[in-house]
Amino acid sequence: TGVSGYIGNFVTTVESGGWKREIEHGATIIAIGADEYRPSEYLYGESDQVLTYLELEEKIAKSDETLEGVENLVMIQCVGCRNEDRNYCSRVCCSHAVKNALKMKETHPETDIYILYRDMRTYGFKEEYYREASERDIKFIRYEPENMPKVEAVEEGGRKVLRVAVTDPILGQELAIDADLLALAAAVVPSSESHKVANLYKVPLGPDGFFKEAHVKLRPVDFATDGVFLCGIAHYPKHIEEAVNQAYGAAGRVLTLLSHDIVTVSGAVCEVEEKRCMGCGACAEACTYGAIELQGKGKRQKAVVNPVLCKGCGLCNAVCPTEAISLKHYNNQEIISEIDAAVSKIL
Repeated sequence: TGVSGYIGNFVTTVESGGWKREIEHGATIIAIGADEYRPSEYLYGESDQVLTYLELEEKIAKSDETLEGVENLVMIQCVGCRNEDRNYCSRVCCSHAVKNALKMKETHPETDIYILYRDMRTYGFKEEYYREASERDIKFIRYEPENMPKVEAVEEGGRKVLRVAVTDPILGQELAIDADLLALAAAVVPSSESHKVANLYKVPLGPDGFFKEAHVKLRPVDFATDGVFLCGIAHYPKHIEEAVNQAYGAAGRVLTLLSHDIVTVSGAVCEVEEKRCMGCGACAEACTYGAIELQGKGKRQKAVVNPVLCKGCGLCNAVCPTEAISLKHYNNQEIISEIDAAVSKIL
């Protein structure tokens, strides 16, 4: 519920079940995961014959009796993603579909399974599972985003079924499948706690709502905020092996930090000349890293710089009306002297 401090000296306040505790720690790894999209399409929530992949997987694992007698199982990909609201791919859904389909074939070989997809993305060695699914007569039917599948509840021969209509772009015809069970590949969406955690630790979110690293190539598990790291599906949708590898990277970065007794900071940080400071707070408002705070009361209020948080960007220098704050080794007198020396050579 609250975070204060900086790299090597964080204090996080945790509240749960009526108790409150402050935890002191040197580094933070954000791994809050993500949520499953709750579909509003394809009769989800209206018919008990419509499930998400996670719900289907749970039923398969528990050998749920509702799976007995299922003649046709239809699985629809890209539900809630790769559209105008969420233009990203959830990445795990295709492999998840193939895995569930193979397991369903193993436990209920009499069931006909249809997977309606836009693009199958079973990359890497997961391609082998896709081939196995094809060999086991699991049918893959492609659809275009302009012709999304349509679902309606009907009665056929005295039993309730879901009639799924989909246009096959290869045949150029609309196919109708009477499904006893419909499973939806619900998108992976950012955790509902993402914005709260981002505000607490002052770290950015990307346009999709997932956490954004400092640099995708050079600092893939770091944030711009020192001492805060990232791993797992909170970053973006990924398979478990990718999440584990990223967790190793984040843990390695933390060990690099915690293996030292002291935190080394840059020499180019801002400093305040107290006699000139009038405590207006303009520098504290301008600082994007929260490195400046006002201490004291009334006329004795002065700006104080935390050298660990300061990045030496110089924004505070520009807004200070009394020139009381300056960047060490880059103060006005030094810069003006350099300019005078450079100009004198030209003249």
